[in-house]
Amino acid sequence: MTHLAGAERAAYVQTMFARIASRYDLMNRLMTGGQDVRWRKEVIRLAHLPPNGKLLDLGTGTGDLAAEALRQNPTVIPVGGDFTLEMMRVGKTDPARRPLRFTASDALDLPFPDSTFDAVTSGYLMRNVIDVSRAWAEQCRVLKPGGRVVCLDTTPPPRNFLYPFIHFHLHAVIPAMGRLIAGSSDAYTYLPDSTENFLPAEQLAGRMKQAGFKNVRYRRLMFGTMAIHWGEKGL
Repeated sequence: MTHLAGAERAAYVQTMFARIASRYDLMNRLMTGGQDVRWRKEVIRLAHLPPNGKLLDLGTGTGDLAAEALRQNPTVIPVGGDFTLEMMRVGKTDPARRPLRFTASDALDLPFPDSTFDAVTSGYLMRNVIDVSRAWAEQCRVLKPGGRVVCLDTTPPPRNFLYPFIHFHLHAVIPAMGRLIAGSSDAYTYLPDSTENFLPAEQLAGRMKQAGFKNVRYRRLMFGTMAIHWGEKGL
């Protein structure tokens, strides 16, 4: 449903994630062969959270990234923000995630004052927002000067000799898994489509710089289909 735009697309994404909330984490593990666990650990390491630091995990879903922050540093104060309440409700059923502070949050209009957080992280958020530049600007606004933003997301796969195999995995294997495991083949048709129609990693880094982030870098993962981006808010 990547042809949708504006409020119509936002409503579709919200409804879609509500439908698959109970199987979302399982599907992520299966689709990535468990590699997403390692990537989330790297996202938190790159966030450079100080002791007692405040973290906003935006598009938190069930709180996977925020929970990883607590595992790495039990003194951090993690806030998980998402506009799909059902995802956060699933996260609250996990005893290990009950210390997280879940809050309803729109990535384009964050309900936090300026310069609140030491780091902002996100996992598989940015390709779903309807205004990437505004989402980056909001993350920059709520960061403290010198704070870090770290983003894990898919990126369009390179057109190399592996592309036919990647395309088959994205458009045949993943929808079939979605139908069998999550009971929603259309959701797992949208997710591959949104990957191929998203900004390439280079352009996403450019949008970060335009929003005011400094020292922007990124690294591709999983045959070029994933990327971690990170940058800092100027002092």
